[in-house]
Amino acid sequence: MFGGMQRRIVSMWFPRLPSDRVLRLRPLDAAFALTQRQANTDRLYCVNLRARRLGLHPGMSFTDAHALCPDLISQPADPPADARFLAMLRRWATRYCPWVGVEAGDGLVMDITGSAHLLGGEADLLADMRARLARAGLAVQIGLADTRGAAWALARHGEGVAQAGAGLAAIGGLPVAALRLDPGLVVGLQRLGLRHIADLAAAARAPLARRFGPELMLRLDQALGAQPEQISPQQEPPHYGVRLTLPEPIGLAADVMAGTARLLDQLCAKLKAQAMGARVLQLTLRRVDQANQQVDLRLAGPMRDPARILPLFARGIEAVDAGFGIDQLRLEAVQVEALAAEQSSISLHLRAGHVAPPRKDGLEDLITRIGTRIGLENVQRFLPADSHIPERAFLIAPAAYCPPEAGWVALRPRPLVLFAPEPIQAKGPQPPRAFRWRRMALTTARATGPERIAPEWWLDDENWRHGLRDYWRVETNEGRRLWLFYTPQNPNWCVQGEFA
Repeated sequence: MFGGMQRRIVSMWFPRLPSDRVLRLRPLDAAFALTQRQANTDRLYCVNLRARRLGLHPGMSFTDAHALCPDLISQPADPPADARFLAMLRRWATRYCPWVGVEAGDGLVMDITGSAHLLGGEADLLADMRARLARAGLAVQIGLADTRGAAWALARHGEGVAQAGAGLAAIGGLPVAALRLDPGLVVGLQRLGLRHIADLAAAARAPLARRFGPELMLRLDQALGAQPEQISPQQEPPHYGVRLTLPEPIGLAADVMAGTARLLDQLCAKLKAQAMGARVLQLTLRRVDQANQQVDLRLAGPMRDPARILPLFARGIEAVDAGFGIDQLRLEAVQVEALAAEQSSISLHLRAGHVAPPRKDGLEDLITRIGTRIGLENVQRFLPADSHIPERAFLIAPAAYCPPEAGWVALRPRPLVLFAPEPIQAKGPQPPRAFRWRRMALTTARATGPERIAPEWWLDDENWRHGLRDYWRVETNEGRRLWLFYTPQNPNWCVQGEFA
């Protein structure tokens, strides 16, 4: 009982949630299945009603399914998208009651105690649920009972409503699997002739508890209301958005910057409370004619310092067309990342009596400023790569999304400038005493080597198809310090780099 009222629980089961999610956007009048690769085999993950009627079922190999139904339409499953869709359904279900939780990845559980009368009673509430979900293209089975266990059993094994106080009468004829038991435990009960919940409830408890453990009796008692079972509603994720409505329209860039500064103070306080930093900010300016102007700011790193972020908005705000005036500003952090609190290095140096060094954050601010002009993806940095091949020993990646790595380790010196191999005229495995390169006559003063580098056989690289290379560092009398290599299997000399 809750506040003098009988507790009432609704369990909603979506038997074809993944396929319904896909087909509600692109309806098909054909057999459809989602597939997932398991143990090097493509298997059916979820099928629509038409495919099930043709004998297809989840877990069947895709080869067998296609042989049974040549016209089967399929696509890969996307479990993360299914989880996000179920989370959206959970938010939608809060229209009926505040206590809504996700159950088993394909269902919802709701505590509607004291809420049913708002829609005219339990029958009208369930009818409204079914009608709305049917319009959305979702198949659903609903169970209603005094306990979570009984509601779960009714939703997945018969779909029905248990009257208040009549739990056993409503679920007694259901199989013991409806008690949310382990499949091995269900098989053990069936071997004893205990096939229905009523059979289990009438059997002696002590022998069953000794043989099958405490879980069996706990699930039975939870379904019948002898043991309580909580429903923990999921908390809504923090919303990082603030709004400012103005009494009079504004149109000057300075006024918009001042309003943005006020919003940034509020937003950054929210971010700090959650130990988060903003990566993408969206400023929406509503004009008096109801048109919206939008300024997007993508940051090179997570930030929550209003003083650093505000100047980065200046360029976008100056390009805004205010029309007849702006009467509302809305600022939202549409992408956030964890940002732990840390003590300012400036304050540490001042406390120690030292001169504060330049801020480390200045590089991120510079990348952001340049990125607002040419795009963050176009501001790039070099990163080390795990390869002994000179051309593959580095990667080029966007600086905003790839932090610098301290992994540059070279057992042998590498040239500052690397270019495609340029052949020179020379003979023999030893570096030439004199040679011509780029129309320059050069003579060797000192040569260090060789460093033998073998090709990576698992990659097909046209430049390395000739096999081994013996690299030499050659210092010339003319001041050039070059990186030469010799290919013994195909005698030839090339220059590939130049040291500083």
